[in-house]
Amino acid sequence: MAPSPTGPLHVGGARTTLFNYLFAKKNKGKFVLRIEDTDTQRSEQKWTDEIINELRWLGIEWDEGPDIGGEFEPYKQSQRLDIYEKYLKKLLEEKKAYYCFCSEEELENKRQEQMSRGVAPKYDGKCAHLPDEIVKKNLEEKKPSVIRFGVHNKKIKFNDLVRGEVEFDAGLLGDVVIAKDFNTPLYHFAVVVDDFLMQISHVIRGEEHLSNTPRHILLQEALGFYQPTYAHLPLMLNTDRSKLSKRQGDVALSDYHGQGYLPEALVNFMVLLGWNPGTEKEVFSLPQLVKEFSIEKVQKAGAIFNIQRLDYLNGLYIREKPIEKLTELCIPYLKEAGLLVQGQISQNKLQEIVEVSRTRMKKLSDIVSLSDFFFTNKLAYDKDLLKWQKMGDGEVKDSLIFSEKILSEIKKWDLKNLETELFAGSEGFNSEKNYPEKNKGYLLWPLRVALSGKDSSPSPFEIADILGKEKTLKRIEDAIKMLS
Repeated sequence: MAPSPTGPLHVGGARTTLFNYLFAKKNKGKFVLRIEDTDTQRSEQKWTDEIINELRWLGIEWDEGPDIGGEFEPYKQSQRLDIYEKYLKKLLEEKKAYYCFCSEEELENKRQEQMSRGVAPKYDGKCAHLPDEIVKKNLEEKKPSVIRFGVHNKKIKFNDLVRGEVEFDAGLLGDVVIAKDFNTPLYHFAVVVDDFLMQISHVIRGEEHLSNTPRHILLQEALGFYQPTYAHLPLMLNTDRSKLSKRQGDVALSDYHGQGYLPEALVNFMVLLGWNPGTEKEVFSLPQLVKEFSIEKVQKAGAIFNIQRLDYLNGLYIREKPIEKLTELCIPYLKEAGLLVQGQISQNKLQEIVEVSRTRMKKLSDIVSLSDFFFTNKLAYDKDLLKWQKMGDGEVKDSLIFSEKILSEIKKWDLKNLETELFAGSEGFNSEKNYPEKNKGYLLWPLRVALSGKDSSPSPFEIADILGKEKTLKRIEDAIKMLS
């Protein structure tokens, strides 16, 4: 896996990393992480650090990489410039590459002219056969130039592990720019050299690189290198089948990490974007995936990134987390929201709050909106929220007074007793007010809203149990005053 540290790691890049990792581990090979940072203007160390940290957070480990070294180090392209220079000079000496002195303006004019004739634009080879003395003179005068690789007109065929046999007409490519100078090799050239020297057997990458493969194969042939086996993964798509982009939602792995998606849920979700296990099973751990993964089951069609599906899977993993661990994961979100103050609440009480909230959590950050009422003394909500069905203010007030009386008389304040007493009380209240006996909402809805200030929350028994008797009665009193 060879990401460029020019920004946050795209979730599509994370999926590609996962597929590389699974393939390597399944086949008892080595998984290599290489940082392609030859773009000196845009590459930053902070993005390299983020790539490494986020992949580690996912649970993906590499056998060779920039942070741990390996047999073929260094694994950052910016540290391999002397290696690239050697092979660039080899191509130049063998007349397989040449200096091109055409200006950007000249190249653009050629492109426009070709397009006006309905011809696919490509470089016309103007500088391919310049006399050596002209090249030398231009270089001595520091005339702006690039190094181009001469592409021959031939058919390029290769077998892709996902797409089967693929064929390209190299004559449509034109001569490829492979370096700006000896210190600035470009992607097409650097990856070919690195793949060979690092003994890469399989290159698994996104579909957008499929059209780059014939360039790489031609360079491999020119340099006398072997050809790795290629596999190009399907694109990740928005629900409207457009390419996954920032315009329609978050695309960085760190975005999902920050929102509180669990790494195991993201791994499970991403692997099913383009890979089909061939069974009805849909929940996999990373070790299970290593055992069951096969590149042959990767599909060609684009994979829809369905956020609702991710939410569903994340919810499953949240509900399976031990409460101690889940509470630990929720604490940073509560602190960031200013809800959790040091010493304000015991660890046991905090675990109770997380426990009653977890069934509604789609991601860890949801804990804030689901539980904020536990951490405040004064709730703010519309009094109409207290009304169950068509109850009027007076009826709601009567309901709350009835609940207050029941709760004030409870001696043993625990969940089971609260539930028993309030359920029994709802029948008495319905009977007294001539409400339908089976509808407990007339008593319990106003009470639940009075305690939470929300139209959706845990049951009033669970809330009251966590709040304690004093806070519970105070909130009922506040609600009655609001109605008055």
